[in-house]
Amino acid sequence: MRTLNDYFLTVKLSDVSTAGSAYVVAPDAGKIIKIYSVLGGAIITSDAGITTEINGTAVTGGAITIATTSSAAGDVDSAVPTALNSVQENDVIEIITDGASANTVPVEFTIVIRR
Repeated sequence: MRTLNDYFLTVKLSDVSTAGSAYVVAPDAGKIIKIYSVLGGAIITSDAGITTEINGTAVTGGAITIATTSSAAGDVDSAVPTALNSVQENDVIEIITDGASANTVPVEFTIVIRR
């Protein structure tokens, strides 16, 4: 259940199959309680590994595996961070793909932060 204390950030990787990062700034303090991904198309070859960092520190439980099996536009995956998930105002949240999959496919992330 969402409360009025939750806020949401979105960030997009233009290609989950090319190693790289996308960044978003936390406008307020809180804890990341969930991270969602939604795929823009089918990936092939290998699963895409996604990790999350705050100011360069890995978020415990912030990893998502986007599976190639039955991947298609609209596929949703998620992670529930368990530690090292606190943000302060102006902290940088980084979403990182390992680029292991193939096909040029965008992926959008929604980060849920509870104040």
